[in-house]
Order: sequence, then structure tokens, then C-alpha cells
Amino acid sequence: MQQCIESLDCFQFNEADEKELAAYAKAIGHPARVRLLKILAGGGCLGSDLVAQVGLAQSTVSEHLRVLKQAGLINAEVQHPRTCFSLRPEAIARLNEMLGSFDVN
Repeated sequence: MQQCIESLDCFQFNEADEKELAAYAKAIGHPARVRLLKILAGGGCLGSDLVAQVGLAQSTVSEHLRVLKQAGLINAEVQHPRTCFSLRPEAIARLNEMLGSFDVN
């Protein structure tokens, strides 16, 4: 068993970073959203194709995509009458960077 730390003096906290990470965590906090991100990691995809891949109702997939877009994790490019979704590489890189701060020794 690891010993408990005796002081928090050695830690640096950044409230803005913590809020940013919490927003990302909330956005990816549903298995369907994780699946959507995995699919989009393979390249851009039309919303209608995502519905077939995820196996949920179109309105449910649309809501999950809205949450991911609102968190800044994906782009939505309207190609009337369809929408093409893709990852925002800079946001995914930032999320990976922030999660890397949890390195345990």
C-alpha cells in the first residue's frame, strides 16, 4: 500500500485546466460518445452513416454529436442536406495531454 502524501504544497493547481478537463470528461462520459470518437478517428463521416454504425436512434446520435461538438471535440461541416463530422485534432491532442498529467509512479 502506498503511503499518503503529507502535504499538498508540491502540487500546482490550475482551475482553468481543471474545468477544461472536466468538460471533456463530461463529453466523453457516455459509451456511445466514446464509440463515435473512435469511429471519427478513422476519418470524417456523415451523420447518417454514424447512426448505422452506433445502432441508436437518429435523434439519440444527433444529441451525442451535439454534446461532442459543444465540447469542441468534433467539427460539423454542413454539406446540405447532410453533415460531415470529423475530429478536431488539436482538441484530441489537448485531451491526451491533460490525461497524461495523471502519470503515476
